Amino acid sequence: MFARLVGESFIRSPRRKLLAVAALTVGMAVATATLSVALDVGDRLAREFRSLGANLLVTPQSDTLPLQIGGVDYRPVDEGGYLQESDIGKLKTIFWRHNIIGFTPFLDVPSRISDGKTSMDVTVIGTWYQHSVAVPGSTTFVTGAAITHPWWKVQGAWFAEGSNECVIGEALAARLFPADSAIGRKIELNAVQGARDSAAVKNSPVSLLVTGVLSSGDAEDDAILVPLAVAQGISGHAGQYRRLFVSALTKPEDSFSQRDPTRMTPAEYDRWYCSPYISSIGRQIQQVLPGTEGRPIRRVAETEGRVLSRVSTLLWLVTLAGLLAAALAIAATSAASILERRVEVGLMKALGATNLAVGGIFLAEQVLLAITGGAAGFLLGTALARVLGESIFGIPATLRMVLLPIILALAVLVAIVGSMVPLRRAALLEPAPILRGE
Repeated sequence: MFARLVGESFIRSPRRKLLAVAALTVGMAVATATLSVALDVGDRLAREFRSLGANLLVTPQSDTLPLQIGGVDYRPVDEGGYLQESDIGKLKTIFWRHNIIGFTPFLDVPSRISDGKTSMDVTVIGTWYQHSVAVPGSTTFVTGAAITHPWWKVQGAWFAEGSNECVIGEALAARLFPADSAIGRKIELNAVQGARDSAAVKNSPVSLLVTGVLSSGDAEDDAILVPLAVAQGISGHAGQYRRLFVSALTKPEDSFSQRDPTRMTPAEYDRWYCSPYISSIGRQIQQVLPGTEGRPIRRVAETEGRVLSRVSTLLWLVTLAGLLAAALAIAATSAASILERRVEVGLMKALGATNLAVGGIFLAEQVLLAITGGAAGFLLGTALARVLGESIFGIPATLRMVLLPIILALAVLVAIVGSMVPLRRAALLEPAPILRGE
């Protein structure tokens, strides 16, 4: 009998029912789209943020106090610690190895250059542009400044690995070659000052062919960039480097990530270690590269965290707004339905129906409407999420079937919440005045 009453109630007033289903469909479509984008936004924005460059700096733990201006190390070549180039491939063996999308070593060498007419002191920076690194396990990984410093622009071409070529900063090029283009010119790199290794002196001077002019917007504009092997040769530090920039996909920092790992419980440490926080990735790098210290580049990490937090908050607010609008629409249609059927409600109460039975009929009707609207909203929201993903990130949002039961549950919850006030009014209706037509 109850099912029959619910079924007959469901097919009555089709226009009002259609309006309720439409409201739920729109609300659930907005919720599906925003939740789909919100679940993807962390990974998508993290990849977009990599255009900001590396977010982790690895240096020797025993290094002396650095003297850096604009990111360039101005210490004498014999001061400070060094790291082994042969160990770099171990970065791709850590727990979060797939989150490491690039790394680039740097070796700064104070030098003196000349072009046959003028000479001046300058910093030579040895690095990689695109370099194939051997990873333990018979695999290779291509990385370099092209990944960790994507905003660097070069007029001309980058140097080739294993060659005596170089890229010169635009500010330095303007001073050395004020009237002519630097590309295609040759410069001589003299022995570094304070070199410990006599091999550095034997290999000097080194003739370099300028293949490009670099525009970085930073101190590299006043430096010369060469293949790492060239800088190692002139400094006498074969197979070594001084700084390692790492670009990693990370989770925004929160209060938990900033806690001291040594004071965590085993369960808390496992949770921290197995989360892609920049601090936990830095700790894992220190474990595979003993004697190093991994420090977040705060200006990058903090910017990522703030932007991602604000975008996530905005998406959740849009979701709540969509659900609230659907609940208000359901409340309006439910109130109208009860007002229209108050005589029927009075008759059921006169025949002995309890408030629970009367409310159950209306709630069951709203649940059926919610399931219908929720399913339609999920389909529409999935299509909307694909459009949003393509327009914002250039990639469609991932279809997540796990959201279907969540959306249906939200639709039922919205329908029930929206019906609470009208049902309370129905419970207060007295059958005698209604049947008398009052």
